[in-house]
Amino acid sequence: MLGAGTMGHGIAQVAALAGYRVVMRDVSREAIERGVRAIEANLEKGMKLGKLAEDERDMALQRVRGATSLDEAADADLFIEAVPELMELKREALGEVERVARRDFVFATNTSSLSITEIARAAKNPRRVVGMHFFNPVHIMRLLEVVVGRETSDETVETVRAVGRRMRKEPITVRDVPGFASSRLGVALGLEAMRMLEQGVAGAKDIDTAMELGYNHPMGPLRLTDLVGLDVRLAIAEYLHGALGSETFRPPDILRRMVADGKLGRKSGEGFYEWSD
Repeated sequence: MLGAGTMGHGIAQVAALAGYRVVMRDVSREAIERGVRAIEANLEKGMKLGKLAEDERDMALQRVRGATSLDEAADADLFIEAVPELMELKREALGEVERVARRDFVFATNTSSLSITEIARAAKNPRRVVGMHFFNPVHIMRLLEVVVGRETSDETVETVRAVGRRMRKEPITVRDVPGFASSRLGVALGLEAMRMLEQGVAGAKDIDTAMELGYNHPMGPLRLTDLVGLDVRLAIAEYLHGALGSETFRPPDILRRMVADGKLGRKSGEGFYEWSD
């Protein structure tokens, strides 16, 4: 697992619960420790809710090992990256994996919008590159979006679908088009909710409640944006606006202002809502 942040530690957790041995790699020991503490807290909450037995928790924690060097994962069969949503960083992660890997492997990117085909251009074997788009919070959300690049092999697709099912996810398979299926729909809804807030149609909580109770969404679009990160949503919106040329994806001024002011959502303590530890 490349990355111990919000998505990285979440994917590591569900992989460990599924019985996989996981090396969770990040650039600093502090980042790894934060990721491990988040996994411990999630598992503890699962026990309190009666969804997890004590021995399941203990076994899952034993299967996760932190590392600052990718060399410690050189024998892995599957590498999943959850580095920041920048094409050059995704390609760098792929190149680093190719330098250390001792066996054939599948490289899966957790990107929510970037082209799998473009990422795979940096690969020696693009047939083994695929998208595995998980959703936040990973240990709760059941969807796994498997994104098929232009050269991704059928065998690779079936491999990651099987991994997803073992992680208790429901995999869907989509073509490599801008925004795939989920991000394209989700971002469009989130941006429209921001425009409504900007225009004074309703407050953030009321807009979210409309989708939660009126359309049975588990979480409203503005609260979800806070969890994903306003900076992440802005980057995706800018990419989709450029790639698709649709005004639907033009980032509203309120989103740009909030990101510029450092109001990034839960991770900064304030977004469309105020957050505490």
